Amino acid sequence: MPDRLITHLRHVDLAVPDYDRQREFYSGVWGLTEVAGDTGISFLAAEGSPEQYVVRLRKDTEKRLDLVSFGAASPADVDALAERLGAARVKIVAEPGALATPGGGYGFRFFDLDGRTVEVSADVAVREHRRLEEREAVPVRLSHVVLNAPDLDATRAWYETHLDFALSDTLTSPHMGKVMHFMRCNPQHHSMAIAKGPHTSLHHVSFEMRGLDEYMFGTGRLLRAGVRMIWGPGRHKAGDNTFSYFLDPHGNTVEYTTELETLDEDAWHPHLYDFSDPDVTDQWGTANPMNELIAKESFNDPDRGVFVAPPV
Repeated sequence: MPDRLITHLRHVDLAVPDYDRQREFYSGVWGLTEVAGDTGISFLAAEGSPEQYVVRLRKDTEKRLDLVSFGAASPADVDALAERLGAARVKIVAEPGALATPGGGYGFRFFDLDGRTVEVSADVAVREHRRLEEREAVPVRLSHVVLNAPDLDATRAWYETHLDFALSDTLTSPHMGKVMHFMRCNPQHHSMAIAKGPHTSLHHVSFEMRGLDEYMFGTGRLLRAGVRMIWGPGRHKAGDNTFSYFLDPHGNTVEYTTELETLDEDAWHPHLYDFSDPDVTDQWGTANPMNELIAKESFNDPDRGVFVAPPV
């Protein structure tokens, strides 16, 4: 097993102008639970997750990805990573110290290659959570986040070099070359992926459901509520996970998924998958065909928050 300082994905933080509408979506039909908040800020948890929250919403005049947060095993690992990044001249936004967000803990923040704010933390209090019941079609936990990057390979190399992420698989296209790198920080096939996009932005945020039935019940609930599904339901080849992609009220792509592959990291070798092969995009053949118009839906708006740290 690889020796890494980062252990898992904790939460994804979003800023939005229409805060009330976004909050109603995530705490309502999407199935998250609001656990804390104040004027213009909301912390939303997944019922089956020990994380204090998996999504933070913040009211702002502009839409942006505020933060992607990862966990570490100990404060010593946080300090070691901060020292490594500082030596590599990575811009540190907030030095290691006590966190004021729900659950507390010890962490620091920095900018990645594309100017996103990333947080790494340890010793965050474990939230009381529960095992979901059959047919309870709400997210169990946060599964993964996918980020758009203009230079796919450079961003992949940055995360490999500085944060010890490993490449699991790559999607390619006869016309576009490499289009997505699936990256892991634990045996889960990917906790993050990097997609080829025209600008720096959020591609999508994915939420794990209890099982296939719950995944389909949740997909049906969103459809009956009139939420726009841009792609799905289906099952990818890379990662072998199911997918249903929807748009939240601000045009961010969000996904219900389940059964993401767990790898034997000592034996795994990355694959190159041809994205133009229908069996690669959807093994079941049940989703609407992938095309350029669908792909552009997840380019999202250019993120104006790059190299600008969000409020704590």
